[in-house]
Amino acid sequence: QVQLVESGGGLVQPGGSLRLSCAASRNIFSISVMGWYRQAPGKLRELVASIQSGGSTNYADSMKGRVTISRDGAKNTVYLQMNSLRPEDTAVYYCKARIVNATIMYDYWGQGTQVTVSS
Repeated sequence: QVQLVESGGGLVQPGGSLRLSCAASRNIFSISVMGWYRQAPGKLRELVASIQSGGSTNYADSMKGRVTISRDGAKNTVYLQMNSLRPEDTAVYYCKARIVNATIMYDYWGQGTQVTVSS
């Protein structure tokens, strides 16, 4: 089991940057995959970026080149650096942890942090 707490959201102007943080209650290297998702009003939740325990990363095509996912094992925290933000990036951003135990997968979600891109 793991608890996730996101922070770092807020209001930013188009073209600006934000860094989101996701603090986990356990060693993040024991978590198979950690990811950032977002959900805009009226839309489905979608993947933004993910990082596997071994360090491999994956990015949504819409965000490639504008976001970077990273982690700090000493702080058990995963970050999402977002640059060149656009109004369409406005959404609630969620952190997810997937823990694989034998053949069973467990997904845990944070409470989300609001990102609003507007002038």
